[in-house]
Amino acid sequence: MNLIKKLSLAMGALAALVALAQPASASRWDVNGDGSVTSVDITALYNYLLNGNMEFPESAYDIDKDGHISSVDITEIYNVLLNGIPEDVTEYTVNGVTFKMVNVEGGTFAMGNPDYQSSSSFKDEGPVHNVTLSPFSMGQTEVTQELWLAVMGNNNSANVGDKHPMDFVSWNMAQEFIAKLNEMTGETFRLPTEAEWEFAARGGKNSNGYAYAGSNTIGDVAWYDGNCEGHHDVATKAPNELGIYDMSGNVWEWCSNWYEAYTAEAQTNPVGPLTGTEKVLRGGSWFGSQYAPGVKTCRVTQRFKGSLDYADDDIGLRLAK
Repeated sequence: MNLIKKLSLAMGALAALVALAQPASASRWDVNGDGSVTSVDITALYNYLLNGNMEFPESAYDIDKDGHISSVDITEIYNVLLNGIPEDVTEYTVNGVTFKMVNVEGGTFAMGNPDYQSSSSFKDEGPVHNVTLSPFSMGQTEVTQELWLAVMGNNNSANVGDKHPMDFVSWNMAQEFIAKLNEMTGETFRLPTEAEWEFAARGGKNSNGYAYAGSNTIGDVAWYDGNCEGHHDVATKAPNELGIYDMSGNVWEWCSNWYEAYTAEAQTNPVGPLTGTEKVLRGGSWFGSQYAPGVKTCRVTQRFKGSLDYADDDIGLRLAK
């Protein structure tokens, strides 16, 4: 008996299942877009595969986002109905301060800006190239001042607030913080690679192709020079498709890579060159200027760079693992 027939026989039992709460990062299982994952979703996909009935946008049926709609997509919903939505957030606590890491499913995406030749502001964002990444975890928020204080025992921020992102963080300081955090927790936290950062900012496999991390309207997701004069508490703007906050705006975030120009070649888990003079910064910040306003610097493809000891009041970090 093939999979579709087996699943057809199971539909009666599935109809009795209770609707599951849907976090932002689980939207891909919600075929009909009603805010929950139920037997209605698997029925809609089953009818599309069996009879070609398209009640919803075609992309809604491609559950695993591999570009094909098949029985594999039905299996994904079936597993969620039987076993629950996979855990997508892991909590850690250090000296009484809790922070969360979002588990990001691996995948392949087109990294860079297809319009990189249209403006001098975009020139280092191309050419677009395919990148394949293994699963990883990304901080749900930027490292806050209370977490920095819990690990380092000091806070030299220019704009003090427990829930504000830590600022005046150089790449070297970020490494010192991560080393102490790992010693305290026994974990293996690190800075994200530039490719991991962009994939997560775009929303991973749940990406809607937004210009900013979670929206095409910058003010919905970012603290930037158009709506503030300094950084704000993390997670006070809307999250992106993975439930991650502030990947556009608030403070720039260090990546592990040495900065280098893009090439067109496809890559798998790229880590950048072995040596260099400047490290990659991503995400934009609360600060802009007439030369680089937030609407340009807060895009998910925008690249910036700095030396190992470069620090300012709009530069912080986000953890990866």
